[in-house]
Amino acid sequence: MSEQISILLVEDEDAIRLTLRDYLQRKNYRVLVASDGVGAIKHLLDDHVDVIVTDYRMEILGGDYWLRFLQRFVPEKLVIITSGFLRPEFPIPFEILYKPFDYVELEELIVRLRAERASSS
Repeated sequence: MSEQISILLVEDEDAIRLTLRDYLQRKNYRVLVASDGVGAIKHLLDDHVDVIVTDYRMEILGGDYWLRFLQRFVPEKLVIITSGFLRPEFPIPFEILYKPFDYVELEELIVRLRAERASSS
């Protein structure tokens, strides 16, 4: 990777958030972490973010309101939703990665989505 990609990781489960952060950092990504949508908004205001990887179900600013916020206020960002609670027929305007997932699978999805975006622009 020539440029360091910045990922905002939004996950309310500490174990997932911290181990996924460590994995992505070892893969040379710059990783910002937040445990809820409010913390994520602070990073979106203060930091450069290329990709948002976010849990769907969080107690503070999660679920439909969080997705609506992302769609309305950061439509240019690549967003990956992670969840074990969604059904395929549920209308989500972003890529979905169902839990449990392998961290390699997430990294491959990030690479693929960035390549698709680069080729379409």
